[in-house]
Amino acid sequence: MSMTQTMRALVYEGPRLMNMRTLPVPEPAAGEVLVKIERVGICGSELSGYLGHNSLRKPPLVMGHEFAGTVAGTGEGASRFKPGDRVAVNPLQTCGKCRDCLSGEAQLCPDRKLLGAHLPGAFAEYAVVAESNVYAIPDDLSFDLAAMAEPLACAVHLCRLIALQPEDRLLVMGAGPIGLFAVAAARLLGVREVVVADLNADRLRIAAELGGIPANGDAEIERLKPAEGFEAAVDAVGLQATRLRCIASARRGARIGLTGLHEADSTLPVNTIIREELKLLGAFAYDPQDFEQALRWIAEGKVDLLPWTIHRPLEQGGECFETLIGGPGSIAKILLQP
Repeated sequence: MSMTQTMRALVYEGPRLMNMRTLPVPEPAAGEVLVKIERVGICGSELSGYLGHNSLRKPPLVMGHEFAGTVAGTGEGASRFKPGDRVAVNPLQTCGKCRDCLSGEAQLCPDRKLLGAHLPGAFAEYAVVAESNVYAIPDDLSFDLAAMAEPLACAVHLCRLIALQPEDRLLVMGAGPIGLFAVAAARLLGVREVVVADLNADRLRIAAELGGIPANGDAEIERLKPAEGFEAAVDAVGLQATRLRCIASARRGARIGLTGLHEADSTLPVNTIIREELKLLGAFAYDPQDFEQALRWIAEGKVDLLPWTIHRPLEQGGECFETLIGGPGSIAKILLQP
């Protein structure tokens, strides 16, 4: 395989410190595929990593796990793809052999490794991925949309865990990308009433366009809450206040999905949780079926965040992180282009 042996990469080197560096192009080992990255999104978990608050992400590190591109090469025994194939990538690599992997809960694999955290990620020109994690995408599907399969897969998994039914009334705390995708996924599952809470009016407008009912602040949540409370709730923020709001807004026996990671610990009203038999479910990532469902919905044109997406060159990645931390306004997603 003839190609430049070095590549440009955006490297996280310490809290609020990201620099472009020249690194060797990774070599695909047996069963691996080398992907030339076309689009890579910035995830909220990477923002906390960038600030130095995330124990998974230790500098120096090439982050980036929401991505799509083309196959640039294959390792020994990787035969499903050829150079030039357009692909989306599931960045959560698992062993495929343990009890969790074999029972359809690969996201719980004890050997799970996330590209951009445990392994070098996609804020670079190239990344190496296990062939089993690579999916061919149709020629008419843009790299922009294909890169959104990963965050949508998180929302698909979340909705599956809380067993959303069309008759449920759902509260979503937070209109960041995962909250917005949770609205989209819930609507696709037939849920008619999805209240979305955020303090960012621009983000609430996006939520409304995706079919959600916007709520700006606690008073509006109270006004929109069903008399007995919501049958299901999602915390896509991860603050004590938003976790408590989910519990306070839920009806007896409700299912609450917790996916926001902002604060590691919260004080919760456990006696209420016991007496009302609330089900609090942690939701981490997705398993392959969730990723495949997300990619299918995107390929079918059922989910679109592109009107609220902007593109920036990889070199501006550090500035983009600062923008997302400071005040993203109407931007739901920034896609970097190596």
